[in-house]
Amino acid sequence: MIVLKSPQEIAVMREANQIVAELLQELKARAVPGVSTRELDEIAERFIRKKKAKCAFKGYRGYPNCLCTSVNDVIVHGLPSSAELREGDILSIDCGVYYKGFYGDAAITVPIGRVSERAQRLIQTTRECLHLAIERMVEGNRLSDISHAIQTCAEKEGFSVVRDFVGHGIGRQLHEDPQVPNYGQAGTGIRLKTGMVLAIEPMVNEGHWGVRILKDGWTAVTEDGSLSAHFEHSVAITDNGPLVLSEGI
Repeated sequence: MIVLKSPQEIAVMREANQIVAELLQELKARAVPGVSTRELDEIAERFIRKKKAKCAFKGYRGYPNCLCTSVNDVIVHGLPSSAELREGDILSIDCGVYYKGFYGDAAITVPIGRVSERAQRLIQTTRECLHLAIERMVEGNRLSDISHAIQTCAEKEGFSVVRDFVGHGIGRQLHEDPQVPNYGQAGTGIRLKTGMVLAIEPMVNEGHWGVRILKDGWTAVTEDGSLSAHFEHSVAITDNGPLVLSEGI
């Protein structure tokens, strides 16, 4: 069931998402060579408690951590560990919080020190995919207009979009209908309506879009070992167009 939110609910969701945005900015500054992703996870947990919110991911379907920290060929759901980040890595950080009855969810990919030109272009392209998708989030458009914008942007640069994972509705539940694929033909799917809140999250691979899940049951990596980047915003459709609730990252 697709849930339309009132302006009051959207205002609270913006509070939740601003906690996520502030945290991701903090983690971006701390993600440097020599820091472990476990350290970042501990920072996140302390930060969220201080804000009187809860980690949305920890315990969700058995997930053991506060953050998803995905390095290089890891697409999503990378488990924080004691392994230190190295110069030239790229790191995707996905974070969610539960606050005042609503969820916030956003993600960024950051370079660790100096990275290759190809890695930098992958990051920039994935961010651009997200921005173009958000522009399509106006009442009357079709859901697939969002998906098509992402796919077109990524493939124009010679990259591929992941098909095994999707964006989603968000609100009182972390994952609500509808699902939002990162690929598809424009002009199909449900009509977008004011009051819908969607977590838009392009995942773009340097090589093929194929995915492989590691033995831990969580970590999703590119099938061909190529790099992957991930950006996400939670966005409300309003009478005045799209409102990025997690703005600031």
